Amino acid sequence: MKKTTISILTLALLFTAGLSAQTLQDGKNHLFAERYNSAINSFNQLIASNPNNIEAIYWLGQSILQSEEIMSSRIAKTRQLYEKAMQTSNGAPLITVGLGHVDLLENKTNDARQKFETALTMTRTKKGENIDILNAVGLANADAKAGDYEYVIAKLKDAIDNKNAKNPETAVWLGNALRKARPGEGGGEAFRYYTKALEFNPNFPLANLRLAKLFESQKNWELVFQYLTAATKNDDKFTAAYYELFYYYFVRLDYTSAEAQLKKYIDSKMPEKDIQDEYLYAMLCWANKDYNCATSKGEVVVKSLGENTKPKVYRLLADAYFTKTEFSEAKKYSDAFFNKKNPDDLLLYDYQLRADILDKTGGTMDEVFNTYLQGALLDTTASLKVDFLKTGADKFKAKGDSASREREGDLRLQMIRIKGTPSQRDYFDAGFAYYQAKNYHRADSVFDVFVEKFPDETYGYMMEYNIHRAIDSTMENGAAVPWAEKYLQILEKDTVKNKNSILGVAGYLAQYHANIAKDKEKAIEYLQRMLNLDPTNEVIQKNIEILKKSLSPDTRPASNQPGKSTAPVAKTVKTPPGAKTAATPVVKK
Repeated sequence: MKKTTISILTLALLFTAGLSAQTLQDGKNHLFAERYNSAINSFNQLIASNPNNIEAIYWLGQSILQSEEIMSSRIAKTRQLYEKAMQTSNGAPLITVGLGHVDLLENKTNDARQKFETALTMTRTKKGENIDILNAVGLANADAKAGDYEYVIAKLKDAIDNKNAKNPETAVWLGNALRKARPGEGGGEAFRYYTKALEFNPNFPLANLRLAKLFESQKNWELVFQYLTAATKNDDKFTAAYYELFYYYFVRLDYTSAEAQLKKYIDSKMPEKDIQDEYLYAMLCWANKDYNCATSKGEVVVKSLGENTKPKVYRLLADAYFTKTEFSEAKKYSDAFFNKKNPDDLLLYDYQLRADILDKTGGTMDEVFNTYLQGALLDTTASLKVDFLKTGADKFKAKGDSASREREGDLRLQMIRIKGTPSQRDYFDAGFAYYQAKNYHRADSVFDVFVEKFPDETYGYMMEYNIHRAIDSTMENGAAVPWAEKYLQILEKDTVKNKNSILGVAGYLAQYHANIAKDKEKAIEYLQRMLNLDPTNEVIQKNIEILKKSLSPDTRPASNQPGKSTAPVAKTVKTPPGAKTAATPVVKK
């Protein structure tokens, strides 16, 4: 009995000793390999052993910043950690830099710069900057969107090129800053410093990972694969490389190889386990079009994690159920996704799927429309936003009713606002959508811009003519007349091609002048232009004759009432058969 007790105590002591044997480098290795939970646990163990371990506190904050929680939560936790450490450490320089990092993530650029300079000044010696402090400053600026890239590039370059600092982390943070500061052109310099990191430490897998990501941006997949494979040779437990290799094969539809890398990814994290890895298996099921498998594995994650389920799991479930045409389930998970969405992980696809689901589950027109507007606010490229809005506009156009066509017009106007240089087709489609919706005043405003921007194009005048005919259907106000005259002037540049349209527009003007303006001479002028194109048309000839007779003095009988005439007047000038009125424009695609 006593021996058994001793054995158990011995095992317990050995286990405890194993935990306490964690080193700072172990924690950093976990962090660089993106084993964030293991990194957090390692640094917490070090702090438990020594609450004043400044380096462990700093790197714990960095691990929290890189964890999968929503960014605002990560920032708040890290700030709390660092502010507490500032009090207990009397403003340790490394913690000061950590707080500067948090400031940058909150866009407090000036506050961050002051903290960086303070920490560097406190630790500077005759030999130059303290490399650990300098690395922390480099990491902070290279990581944050508000980072001062040129500031940190100058300092890190000086350390490597002039002070002969042979620290692989320095070289990697410099490469990262160069890529951020000079997208595209900075790739060559970044490559130089990433390879220097490997010169300083040939077994530094993070440098190979960054080289792989560099060539991924250039779509040089051969080198991406080469450097990811090299990273796993540097460290056969380098989780981040296996994760990237999983996606490397996944996007190439090689799901067998992707699954093999997924298994290595999971094994590399042991003993760390994460139920979220079932999500990656669900992705493989989804990619193989096995949507039942995808939903069952996704449901396992939801049941296990409950409120802690990551939004991306809800996204996959919403998509899989939608594809299975189980729209109510798709709606449930789409609602869950948007209730818990991570603002840093939103895609246009999320809004597109949401709009499609709403369309199938009785969502109102406003709900669908607002989904497209919200998606267009995402921080992504203009071309992607335009394509997204076009999908929505086409969806409303297909419905065909007036209310939907008006929403189509609204989305197309958004496309125009986002595009740098909208085309005449962009303006035409927006204006025509409003025209079809019978919102003639909005259609008019769009085509006013069309005519201003494209004064030599026929379609603007054609649509202004049609819009004002619709607004003034009785011709009483003559609203369409100025546009008809401009449209006719354009049409008559090619009388062969535009014959029918000319007959229709000139006929409209003849009717207006004969019956509304009572200007028979002007009416005859337009009829004569019609007759020049269609000389055998008896209807045109007859109308001309009637109008001429009403103007001839010898046809007016004497009257005891001056100014009155009993001569026949053409009450209505009819449009000749075959004349094209262009009430509905035809646009060649």
